[in-house]
Amino acid sequence: MKHIRISTKVDQSYLTVKEGFNQSLFKKLSPPFPPVKLIRFDGSVEGDIVSMELNFIFFKQVWTSEITKDHTDSKEFYFIDQGIKLPFFLKKWKHKHRIIKAKNGSIILDEISYQAPYAWLTLLLYPALYLQFLYRKPIYKKVFKKESKL
Repeated sequence: MKHIRISTKVDQSYLTVKEGFNQSLFKKLSPPFPPVKLIRFDGSVEGDIVSMELNFIFFKQVWTSEITKDHTDSKEFYFIDQGIKLPFFLKKWKHKHRIIKAKNGSIILDEISYQAPYAWLTLLLYPALYLQFLYRKPIYKKVFKKESKL
């Protein structure tokens, strides 16, 4: 298993950010390539399903994950999505989405563990997957910027 960890500081409280983790945000976080068609989005609660179709121009792949755990306490909110139907180039997928309470806002932490069918492919996928999640940082910052006071 290979691991990716990306941290993003945002201006809103962790509970406000928790409420913002919805279908609209999911669509904004989808990178330009491959284009993603959302098939199903139940939410971020244990038992929920998120399913999408990735369009690689010459072929399409379905990616379905189940939310296997969610938790909220006075310090953080997190949920874990685990791949149950993955594109051919992935064998295992686990993504822990953490929103941690911080001074003057919160920290969104993407913790990803994945494995391809072959060790060489696991390594080869690393830069592409890392960039896909790095792509989220400015979106998180924009969506969860400090509310303007009138």
